[in-house]
Amino acid sequence: MTTKFYAVEFKKSAIKDLKPLPKEVQQRIIDSMNLLAVDPFSSILPIRKMQGSSSENLYRLRIGSYRVVYEVQREKVVILVIRIGHRKDVYR
Repeated sequence: MTTKFYAVEFKKSAIKDLKPLPKEVQQRIIDSMNLLAVDPFSSILPIRKMQGSSSENLYRLRIGSYRVVYEVQREKVVILVIRIGHRKDVYR
């Protein structure tokens, strides 16, 4: 049996969100995205389905005080990172 890995893609706005973060946080986010590529619904990571969103496939990943909002596109086998930021700002 072969394992299907998801491609991880970042929206331009997510890349802009990532750049000013501390290097340590950036690395933790990248490491977490690599784990998500193997299993976007991993029970190892603190993942929650987004409530009240227009998309059924929207999730958030908690990394310390930061959040990564991403969409799982199963038909394309892609994880699209939409937003990255501090928990007090990311949902606005």
